[in-house]
Amino acid sequence: MDKDPSSNTGIEPENPPLDAIPAPSGESTLIDTDYVIGQDNIKGQFSFALDIHGKVFSISALTIIAFVILTLALQNDVEPIFSAIRDWLTGNLAWFFLGAANIFVILCLVLIVSPLGKVRLGGMDAKPDHSYMGWFSMLFAAGMGIGLMFYGVSEPMSHFSASMGGVAVGEEGLRTDWAPLAGAAGDAQAAASLGMAATIFHWGLHPWAIYAIVALALALFSFNKGLPLSIRSIFYPILGERVWGWPGHVIDILAVFATLFGLATSLGIGAEQAAGGIDYLFGIAATDMSKVLLIIGITAIALMSVLAGLDKGVKRLSQLNMVLAILLLGFVIVVGPTLAILTGFFTNLGSYLQHLPALSNPIGREDANFSQGWTAFYWAWWISWSPFVGMFIARVSRGRTVREFLIAVLLVPSLVSVLWMTAFGGTGIGQFVNDGFTGVQDAALELQLFAMLGELPLAEITSFIGIILVIVFFITSSDSGSLVIDTITAGGKVNAPVPQRVFWVIIEGVIAIALLLGGGLVALQAMAVSTGLPFTLVLLVGCISIVKGLMSEPR
Repeated sequence: MDKDPSSNTGIEPENPPLDAIPAPSGESTLIDTDYVIGQDNIKGQFSFALDIHGKVFSISALTIIAFVILTLALQNDVEPIFSAIRDWLTGNLAWFFLGAANIFVILCLVLIVSPLGKVRLGGMDAKPDHSYMGWFSMLFAAGMGIGLMFYGVSEPMSHFSASMGGVAVGEEGLRTDWAPLAGAAGDAQAAASLGMAATIFHWGLHPWAIYAIVALALALFSFNKGLPLSIRSIFYPILGERVWGWPGHVIDILAVFATLFGLATSLGIGAEQAAGGIDYLFGIAATDMSKVLLIIGITAIALMSVLAGLDKGVKRLSQLNMVLAILLLGFVIVVGPTLAILTGFFTNLGSYLQHLPALSNPIGREDANFSQGWTAFYWAWWISWSPFVGMFIARVSRGRTVREFLIAVLLVPSLVSVLWMTAFGGTGIGQFVNDGFTGVQDAALELQLFAMLGELPLAEITSFIGIILVIVFFITSSDSGSLVIDTITAGGKVNAPVPQRVFWVIIEGVIAIALLLGGGLVALQAMAVSTGLPFTLVLLVGCISIVKGLMSEPR
């Protein structure tokens, strides 16, 4: 598709093909390339429609299937392997993950205040495809819904307890405690402040900056430059026409692996919590079989959402999730320690900003368990999610300016995360400090949310809503994740045949089952870190491409 490299008239064809990226509206700087979206695809009409990028799809699918078969066949032997992989990567490369995440945050903040923030995604005259409410609901539900439910109570409580315990040094002179920074031995108020700051650090600016970098790069090079909505397009300013060959194939395959294993980590965690909640409420034991059946059932619901399409499926479920999440959050604020939550929001935000330089420091850390076991894992997890969340956010963000986009994607969700963690985690900590209730601290991680809710009125109703939220977050993640993977493996086509998305939904569920049976949470974490590592390099190069691309755009 030959294009004038200097500008675009904004005149769109009357009947653009369904699998095409919408042409820019108004002035934009298109990239001149002869590549046609889907030109390398294998197409056919068998008992189902087929339209796949032969190399990316086949290598990704066959490798994943082989991994699942080996993991299930050797499930009694692979846990030590997964544990060793996770420990080595987080132990030796924590500095790399922390340093890279800092770069992403700095770039996003600079772009917000720079003249480049005036660039509009989709051309100077582009209009947003979704309302603010619909847009925000989709990006937030896809971004970290399951994680907020699982860690909303358990992480603040974990950091608080570790901080209260203070520093512990082993025989070799190394710290054996899990407290962030230097802890706050015996000081409940300081431990609560440090614990909340550490939690917000993991759910605030840094993860959303990771998502924003991928989303902005994809939106820019697809909606403004006319390239396929695929990870390889980000590298065009650096690789040129070679992105359509094997260098691009490798980039897209890495994106598929990162997305699948990042999703599997979250789906496995969601299954753990939903099964634990069902056991807590109804007495149905949370066995491996119950978790597998739960994953199968939720995957089946996700398939129905896939068949319903983006607007009727993901969008409606995301909006349902937002309503339920707001109701549950509002309930905790109203019937919980209301004044402590409202004042704690500002106190915790201040504590987060105060400790941010030390928490984000990538070198010379003495709190190795915290910085490696918590932060490095989180950054790798967010990075492994970034192709999925970034492409999904890009698809629904056409028409926004870069400044508007980054404020919405970076700052607003971070503030919501502060409020969520303050309400849920702060309430759990308050029950321990003020009431002497140890149920939250003593409960398993997946049950700490329900233990906290159990001390508030209407516990059975709110716990049931919590389970529903986990399940629906699970469904929206699986649905939107399959949409993204299908786009990558279909050579950038945004409306590839539905059976291909069905295939990836099933594969996501199967991977989650395989990892749960082959090592549980350790296996899930190991694969998220393993796939997050090579994709960190992709994101760092993407930062250069973003700046180059934005500088060539009219504003």
